[in-house]
Amino acid sequence: MGNALVSIQIIPKTKNGEDVIPYVDEAIAIIDKSGVRYEVHPLETTMEGDMADLFKVIEEMNERMVEMGSSNVISQIKVLYQPAGIAMNQLTEKYKG
Repeated sequence: MGNALVSIQIIPKTKNGEDVIPYVDEAIAIIDKSGVRYEVHPLETTMEGDMADLFKVIEEMNERMVEMGSSNVISQIKVLYQPAGIAMNQLTEKYKG
């Protein structure tokens, strides 16, 4: 458990309008490699951890999109910061059947 939940939807601009799914797959691979706890959802991925660490992951994701050929990247981010600690299951537990 960390002090933040961060949800991100990354939208890279591709050179010639190519499919962004390979870019999104790479962004998720960066999250996975970081070791933070995360869940992939249809429109965004939620990460759990220390807010500073999560923003470093987001920075790496954006840099990688440009390395892959994206001219720019939109990152739509939602943050829940709770200094006492927060975990994804605290918000979703009652919905799991």
